[in-house]
Amino acid sequence: MKKYLLISFSKSLFVLLLIGSNVSAQQKDTASRPIRLNQIGFYPGAVKRAIVLNDKESVFFIQTIQKQTVFTGKLKISLKPNFAGHIVEYADFSAFGKPGKYILYVPTVGYSYPFEVKASVHKAVADAAIKAYYFMRSGTTLPEKYAGKWHRAEGHPDTMVLIHPSAENEGRKAGSLISSPRGWYDAGDYNKYIVNSGITTSTLLSLYEDFPAYMKTVRLNIPESSNKVPDVLDEVLWNLRWMLTMQDPADGGVYHKLTNAAFDKFEMPDKDKSPRYVVQKGTAATLDFAAVMAQASRILRHYPKELPGLADSCLNAAKKAWDWAVKNPQVAYRQEELNKKFEPKITTGAYGDNNFTDEFIWAASELVATTGNADYLKNINLVPDNRMPVPTWSQVRLLGYYTLIKNDITEKAVPDLPEIKKRLIATADDMISGVDSNAYQTVMTKSVRHFGWGSTSEAANEGILLIQAYKLTHNKKYLNYALANLDYLLGRNGTGYSFVTEYGTKTPMHPHHRPSAADGIVDPVPGLLVGGSNPGMQDGIQVPSKIPDEAYVDDERAYAANEIAINWNAPLAYLANAMEALQHELDNQVSTK
Repeated sequence: MKKYLLISFSKSLFVLLLIGSNVSAQQKDTASRPIRLNQIGFYPGAVKRAIVLNDKESVFFIQTIQKQTVFTGKLKISLKPNFAGHIVEYADFSAFGKPGKYILYVPTVGYSYPFEVKASVHKAVADAAIKAYYFMRSGTTLPEKYAGKWHRAEGHPDTMVLIHPSAENEGRKAGSLISSPRGWYDAGDYNKYIVNSGITTSTLLSLYEDFPAYMKTVRLNIPESSNKVPDVLDEVLWNLRWMLTMQDPADGGVYHKLTNAAFDKFEMPDKDKSPRYVVQKGTAATLDFAAVMAQASRILRHYPKELPGLADSCLNAAKKAWDWAVKNPQVAYRQEELNKKFEPKITTGAYGDNNFTDEFIWAASELVATTGNADYLKNINLVPDNRMPVPTWSQVRLLGYYTLIKNDITEKAVPDLPEIKKRLIATADDMISGVDSNAYQTVMTKSVRHFGWGSTSEAANEGILLIQAYKLTHNKKYLNYALANLDYLLGRNGTGYSFVTEYGTKTPMHPHHRPSAADGIVDPVPGLLVGGSNPGMQDGIQVPSKIPDEAYVDDERAYAANEIAINWNAPLAYLANAMEALQHELDNQVSTK
């Protein structure tokens, strides 16, 4: 990719600005710029805003790389202070839509990072967010042809996985072996977890299900790119086929995770030779599995020649898993308790959950949508309370609601459907209420409650909810606020970082991610969304500020702020690709008028 340079004089320092969505490590800017904006850029006809850490009203200028002014505007004062208590200003240049490469200049503070205005401006980062899963594949080499300089040897083939004593049953004794290859490494570690794979795989399946025409055009340069299955589904299949191996064929129950006894050292995956185990079956894992397999069956049946029999296999697996969960509705995975009973002790991610109401809602909804049999919801309290919680691995109710809404389920089959739609819109309205008066003009910065572990995934999942509201109502305000949350992830935030590795000018260089730390390459694996601002410091690593939206540190030890995870990348992939698809639709509507 070409790099364009601008040398400007500001505060007695020569500042090097670099244009390009993917900037090499040697050219990264680590300064704290007082202008915060989407470092990738903006669609010509969409809202364009930047935040200026300044309280003196002034003009701003959009300039070309040659410093020619092409647009002038007046800064506006935010109605509310930021979380640090400071009044800031914002520059709105939505009226400017000429494609090109630009910088924003404010005489009192200096220059912004560079950005572009163009159609398909988020195409590269949208592709990268999915391609990141290729780099997370377990059980295969990553050749240079597909992985570039991040190519690596095969790690964790998982063809000889031990049954942990917690998972023993009559047919599979402790210490016996099963084969459970493929799948994605879950996060910064090398283990594979069904619960987290559930929401991740479903989100990517939903991306295809919601925008099939666009997703069929996405090519990612993965080994399967030459076949007739869309690349996003090919990537999903790598994990889906692993998930299928995690079901006990004897009874339909699903093992909670495939794991080492303890977390690996910071080394490349092929260096680890530790024993691998599957552990106790659980209700959460089994229901998440049932939901994903039912959804996958619904989608994959459109590819009978390319994937013969797979849709049927997925549906059969989903039904068996559902039956097991109905018979075992309260089997929680409690790692600390199990470690008192069994050896070896397992100390990797627990993903523990004690309430399975939401998992039953999700699995039942997917099965109804796929089979047409409303009996799956017969004994399910579909609306157990007034909440509409944004999805996380431990709270998946809305995944079921999304499915019921978009699959033309009748109100006769699901009497609660009108109420669910009403609540979804009310939740979206509450989410965006007052956003225009806050400092960063995003849903994400409306409340300090957003800034926990994996706060960036909260931003992305909020964006998905707003997109669902847009698809229901066709009211563009929801789309605009969803786009603002993507702006947040790509630089319009309290840290000044674009939180996606390699995409932006100021991006994380030291994510808590073993391959990125151990491969000897300066640049981290691209397209990974780090966890983001989190003042909790659960890892004991100091963040430079305890102000919620500024509490981020680019340190590979800081897993509370700088880890990556498959369930965080999935909503980023959905949000960025959905924006590309929807903007393309809007552009077509304008061109045909």
